[in-house]
Amino acid sequence: MSKNLVIVESPAKAKTIENYLGADFTVKSSFGHVRDLPEHDMGVDVENGFQPSYEISADKVKVISELKKLAKDAEVWLATDDDREGEAISWHLKEALGLPDDTKRIVFREITKTALQNAIQKPRIIDVDLVDAQQARRILDRLVGYELSPVLWKKIRIGKSNLSAGRVQSVAVRIIVEREREIDSFNSKGSFKVTAHFNLGNGRVLNAELPKNFAVELDAMTFLEKCIGAEFSIKNLEVKPAKKSPAPPFTTSTLQQEASRKLSFSVSQTMTVAQRLYEAGKISYMRTDSTNLSEEALQKAQTQIVNEYGQEYYFKRVFKTKSESAQEAHEAIRPTDFHTLVGSSDRNEQRLYELIWKRAIASQMSDAQLERTTATIGISMTSEELVAQGEVIKFEGFLKVYLESSDDEGDEEQKGMLPPLNIGQILSLADMKATERFTRNPPRYTEASLVKKLEEMGIGRPSTYAPTISTILRREYVVKEDRPGIEREYREMTLASDKIVSKVNKEIYGSEKSKLFPTSTGMVVNDFLVNNFEGIVDYSFTANVEKDFDHIADGSLSWQQMIKNFYTPFQKRVSEVKEEEFDRSLTSRELGEDPATGKKVTVRIGKYGPYVQIGDAEDEDKPKFASLKKGQLMENITLEEAFELFKLPRTVGLFEDSDMVVSIGKFGPYVKHGGKYYSLAKDDDPMAVTDDRLIEIIEAKRIADSNKTIKEFAENENAKVLNGRYGPYVAFEKRNLKIPKGTEPASLTYEDVLKLAAEQPEKPAGRGFRKAAPKSEAPAKEAAPKKAAAKKTTTKKPAAKKAAKKD
Repeated sequence: MSKNLVIVESPAKAKTIENYLGADFTVKSSFGHVRDLPEHDMGVDVENGFQPSYEISADKVKVISELKKLAKDAEVWLATDDDREGEAISWHLKEALGLPDDTKRIVFREITKTALQNAIQKPRIIDVDLVDAQQARRILDRLVGYELSPVLWKKIRIGKSNLSAGRVQSVAVRIIVEREREIDSFNSKGSFKVTAHFNLGNGRVLNAELPKNFAVELDAMTFLEKCIGAEFSIKNLEVKPAKKSPAPPFTTSTLQQEASRKLSFSVSQTMTVAQRLYEAGKISYMRTDSTNLSEEALQKAQTQIVNEYGQEYYFKRVFKTKSESAQEAHEAIRPTDFHTLVGSSDRNEQRLYELIWKRAIASQMSDAQLERTTATIGISMTSEELVAQGEVIKFEGFLKVYLESSDDEGDEEQKGMLPPLNIGQILSLADMKATERFTRNPPRYTEASLVKKLEEMGIGRPSTYAPTISTILRREYVVKEDRPGIEREYREMTLASDKIVSKVNKEIYGSEKSKLFPTSTGMVVNDFLVNNFEGIVDYSFTANVEKDFDHIADGSLSWQQMIKNFYTPFQKRVSEVKEEEFDRSLTSRELGEDPATGKKVTVRIGKYGPYVQIGDAEDEDKPKFASLKKGQLMENITLEEAFELFKLPRTVGLFEDSDMVVSIGKFGPYVKHGGKYYSLAKDDDPMAVTDDRLIEIIEAKRIADSNKTIKEFAENENAKVLNGRYGPYVAFEKRNLKIPKGTEPASLTYEDVLKLAAEQPEKPAGRGFRKAAPKSEAPAKEAAPKKAAAKKTTTKKPAAKKAAKKD
């Protein structure tokens, strides 16, 4: 048995560390968090200082047992990640394993031999202030989720019990909803942009433009008419030196943004791939808001740059992080070894490693030296002037390695080099165009631009962005998808050979790629929270909470006091809202009347999403239902658009001598064939789905159904052995019966089924079951626990004074 036991949170991290430590060290993994608040209870004692009751997760009982045995005769070193989350994991391990308060805690920002040896030489104890900061976040989010989610279930009656609210997730949804409404209310305005092309001979062309747009077509036409027969000449040439400087090394958020733009990675994918690179010892820790580089890293970067590119390409830079809460003792994300150009054999890992390597190296390289030329072109028939601009790189500097992407909202064009020009030079006009252009609505958010927005507003921290976005997508408050553009006409007038020709062209505009769109459910939940719990979704409140967590981490604020200041007014407001009358306007909207029947037409939201309804349940005839199409929202669909949804059912074609009839019901679009119903997929448009696609759906369902049935019984057609989502089970008289472990499902007899039915009590009807506590937002590494084990503990601070405070 080794004398030293090092505990980390990841098996991959354990494997890498084991390669650097000697035989005196055994390295084991806790596989993430080992304890959490209970799943089926709030787990916070509000009456006694908000003390949490932690439980060892069921899937970690064996892990803890093994670690206890190993720790019995060894000195334990807790080596979880160097942030609040990692500190909390170490504290939970100490408590679960019964370790003393002075147990050694070591931290490092990269997994290298040097970093590990330095950490072993400088152990400290667990920093309880950092633990308290993480606990405060966990407890606050549990209180918000546990108190608010049942209110949503009760007040937004749409048949969904998975509605939830969270301090950060709800603000993220609000940002997306408000942007969608900005776009919906945006009025695009047209104007005319004038561009000109001049032939310089030998295939050379000079492109120029008028620096202003004309608001109306008549003004643009008047300008073109003035240019008929005009002489164009170079009136002025201005050459100015310029430079470009590199961006700082990556922080968590800037890595997420750039990986999205350059590699098309989602935020969660970026963090997953970066985690693997870190655990393999290839990059420094990937959860950071610092742009700082250590002196050792700066020296290694200098060596790499001078050796690879030359001394003139090196320029030392020390970046100062803009964020007030950033920990300057931490580092930006960088390679652990700048000489290593290949970080992994895995394609995505290598692509991300290369991005990190280039950004870090470029940050220590010289500015790019440019020369910008502006040519002013005079027109003999008017005082207006055209402008041509060009740019030439005189010295590449950092551009030899890396150029930062612009936001997807930007449309800045890269300007090329201008051909040789002289003042007074007469130009030959090839053509001049006045093209109608339209103002663009505010852009919808991508995952990357949402992260940027959250960071700018001080909402969330590096560890929260990925799980926040994952949560709102999983809850279907927001969807991430591509949407096609819309065709529109635009006018263009062209002057060539002293003649003006006008024509109307067509273009596609507004196409979206991987953008975040709010759903009707997301908008309903957002409006309810804004109307009733403004404080929770208030941007400044959420940002100030993050500052409170920082104050708890530095020991200047008590976490219990911080939670109390929030919870007292919050809980009072929850009680008030529970007593208020249900507002039906949130979940339904009257559109008008059906002219054919005089019945009311409403748009509503239900368990399966928004739908239009003609008539009421009280009417003699059944109401008609039609689900909204992809991209349609409950709050802005019109009566005319609603009637379009009722152009169903439609017969699409024949299959096996039976019609395939597509329609939409309250539970979504479907195809009816041979007396059976088959659901269409989310991406299938019932108005456009083809017969080939319908046949594919029908045959796929048949295969799934044939694989579902394991056994049927001649004695009772309502008794079957089926394959379910969680394994085989018995369906018997509207009941689902568990099959005992070790029993072969196909071997069951009808007598066995009757015996199982007698042994397994029926579930009580109505409200006799207890709903699970809503899962509140958790930081990136915090997995949702399974069934809890028996051991419960509350917070206990070590008596020894901590040696250092780091996030």
